[in-house]
Amino acid sequence: MTGHDHKPGHHKPGHHGPAADDHPLNETTDTLDADLAPEPTYGTALSDGTMLPNGHRLSGGPAAVRELLLALSVGFSIPSPLPDDLVDYAGRRNHQGLDSLVAEAKDAGLLSDDGTVVGTARYALLKETPTARIRSLQRELVDKTIQGGQPLGELARDLARTGFKDHRVVSELERSADSALDADPQLAAELYAEALLAGGDEASKAARRAQASAATGDLDAAGRTADRLLADPEAPDLRLGADVAAAVWAQRGMLSRSADTYSWLGPDRIGSSAPLAAVAMIGTGNSAAAEELLAVAAPVRSPTLLAVALSLTQEGLHRTLGPAPELALPELIRASDMMNAAGTSIPLPETPGALAALCALHSGEPEVSDTVLKAALAAGQGGDAARPRLFLLRAWSSMQQDNADDARLAINEAVKANHWSLAPRDEFVLAALEVGLARRGSDVHELVLAWERAREAMMHVSVDLYSLLPWGELMITAARLRESRRVSHYLENAWDLLGRLGNPPLWSVPLHWAAVQAALLSEDPAGLAPHAAALVRASENSHLASVLATGGRAWVSVLAGRFEAFDVETAARGLAAVGMPWEGARLAGHAAAHADERRDMVKLLACARDIHPQGAAPSTGASQRQEDARITAQPVMDDGVGLGAPDSSGLSAREREVGRLILEGKTYREIGEAIYISPRTAEHHVARMRRRLGAENRSELLVRLRLALGEGYPPP
Repeated sequence: MTGHDHKPGHHKPGHHGPAADDHPLNETTDTLDADLAPEPTYGTALSDGTMLPNGHRLSGGPAAVRELLLALSVGFSIPSPLPDDLVDYAGRRNHQGLDSLVAEAKDAGLLSDDGTVVGTARYALLKETPTARIRSLQRELVDKTIQGGQPLGELARDLARTGFKDHRVVSELERSADSALDADPQLAAELYAEALLAGGDEASKAARRAQASAATGDLDAAGRTADRLLADPEAPDLRLGADVAAAVWAQRGMLSRSADTYSWLGPDRIGSSAPLAAVAMIGTGNSAAAEELLAVAAPVRSPTLLAVALSLTQEGLHRTLGPAPELALPELIRASDMMNAAGTSIPLPETPGALAALCALHSGEPEVSDTVLKAALAAGQGGDAARPRLFLLRAWSSMQQDNADDARLAINEAVKANHWSLAPRDEFVLAALEVGLARRGSDVHELVLAWERAREAMMHVSVDLYSLLPWGELMITAARLRESRRVSHYLENAWDLLGRLGNPPLWSVPLHWAAVQAALLSEDPAGLAPHAAALVRASENSHLASVLATGGRAWVSVLAGRFEAFDVETAARGLAAVGMPWEGARLAGHAAAHADERRDMVKLLACARDIHPQGAAPSTGASQRQEDARITAQPVMDDGVGLGAPDSSGLSAREREVGRLILEGKTYREIGEAIYISPRTAEHHVARMRRRLGAENRSELLVRLRLALGEGYPPP
């Protein structure tokens, strides 16, 4: 016998012969045959110093048990093949083979019933075993798995995380990542990173790593990876790297850099990315370059869902610039449908769903926009990175339809759509939405705060074709707050961009309408004239332009004090019909406040309330006589059940509304701003409520209001 002497009386039945004693595993221990003996302490040290989490000393060959536990800790499993030395030793040492070692490990509390090593023992074994020995076992594990015709699967991930380097592990991880890239880019990003840990080549999958990062919303990681790739003109997957870089630039709010990226790539290498280049180039006002690139780019031969989606996108986008833009929306909707069906998350400067929604919004069809966006979100179009953009456009659709609650719900979904903060482009849209909602809610304080946030957001982005709606909203608010200088140079860029595209009606009409409203707020007839004229010219080919031109004329006549109630009502209802109910109600309410005839005032107020059912029609600038007349007229326009009709509490709907605001602690001025009445009219309502409720003073009024309005209002 070599290596060690056995003490008498320590041989167990079934362990015979020198062959077993001579096994190399015996060289790592002082004794193979130790009795089970309880120890008073938590751990028992093996001969090599490994601590066991029980109170027993192993018998039957602790070195063999240790090797079994080490093999299982490395990744081997039972009954799958184990290391050759361990199998050979177990077979020669005990006629029961591995079963006896497994049973002994379980008896010692080191092995669970499912065959996994308990955490403390696994940690100790891997920590104390020399790295060379662990790597040898890992290599043998990979050999046996592949020889058995089994994929490495999750084992490849486990091995890579330990720093084990092997080209077979790299190949398995990269294949899995490629398969997951479209459906689960987050998983793909993790797998690509693990492939690098296992010794993968950094350049070979750089473009796909960048795509995975971009699809999850990690713009910084995607941009850094794409930068390193584009620095090498001979890098693999260079076109995909350019797609990622272009998409990242677009999300950063710098679409012109996206166009520059494709110009750098050139027609010889553009291939199937030509439609994406067209989206970027048209979006920055360079449709000629887009047409040239598409003309020389090699045609896409395979009519896949993705190829059809991209082809329809660029074709629909070109139609938005032409004389028949009404044909563009169906084409872009079909493009979005095909992208949904393709189920891919390729990097895009703008998704087909977003372009279709923008086309619908610019056409005065926010309901269509919302439908397209719902479908795109349900299909996961564009991956996680596109979700905030799609939700924010849904919020815009809701705001345009005068549905503030749905708009705020969509904003909340956008903010929590992925793990990363909003991209600058999305932050800008969010800021414009907050401004628009505050303006429509007549919350002056919130409007000022939202405007300050928007001023910060606009500094991080540049103007492009797909951001004209937010810029229009900021133009109106800037005029209201006398801050037009803050946006003037951005708007110059917007008008210049539209001019380079030939002032296409679909894109320019909403911005002209915003300019008309801004001029009205600024009391600038000279500034209003060119935009009103542009709307009239566009009316020949645009129904929306015709409606807006009529609305603009109505506003001018109201402000001049020379209007016909019928014309104003027609204009207001026209605005509501093209997805602008708040604007229509505001026009009708303002006209009612300036009507000379009580009959006209009542008619216009009824129109405003019909268009804007969420609250009272705006009546900015009403005189006190007109406000009082409006209160008098309310029972007439409500048909006994509306704003003026008392309920069981003895208060009308309007008085209940004022009462709730009083209980919230608002002043007469704040009440007036909230529900479009003057402070004096709010005071008039309160006086009438005191009479109806029999309150002698303010404190008594508050008590009786709480009783009349029900529970939920705290004491003053």
